[in-house]
Amino acid sequence: MQEATSQRVIRVIAENQRIPVETIQAESTFQELNIDSLDGLHILFALEEEFDIDIPDDAGKEFTSIRQAIDGVEMLLARKQSTASGPA
Repeated sequence: MQEATSQRVIRVIAENQRIPVETIQAESTFQELNIDSLDGLHILFALEEEFDIDIPDDAGKEFTSIRQAIDGVEMLLARKQSTASGPA
């Protein structure tokens, strides 16, 4: 079974920050997890690699919680799929 997008986002963040995956909830904020702006950049690069998407810098700066990161990734994946399946 394929891992849900939310679980993949949480796993990537946990690995990137070297924190136990079970300590991260979708409702956790970056501040609660002691994730600063530099850490946030590293997370964005890791998410781009994990999902093969491009996260615009301005959109990435708006991520302040795990939920926002999940929603942002899901939105970009949906946009990528609709572009891929659109007219040639």
